[in-house]
Amino acid sequence: MLDYAAKLTKTPGKMNEKDLVPLRESGYDDRAILDINQITSYYAYVNRVADGLGVELEDFWNKML
Repeated sequence: MLDYAAKLTKTPGKMNEKDLVPLRESGYDDRAILDINQITSYYAYVNRVADGLGVELEDFWNKML
């Protein structure tokens, strides 16, 4: 699952049907794969929106880093 999410995040244009095979072999059904895809895509989208608008982390995050 993490390999799929990493590839989708870093190189989404290189995703293909073969990327689903390891997920299915690990027991993920179509609904679970869709959930993985949507959650990964949502976080990528939200981060790009925030970065594009210059949103800065709240102070408590900087203390944790």
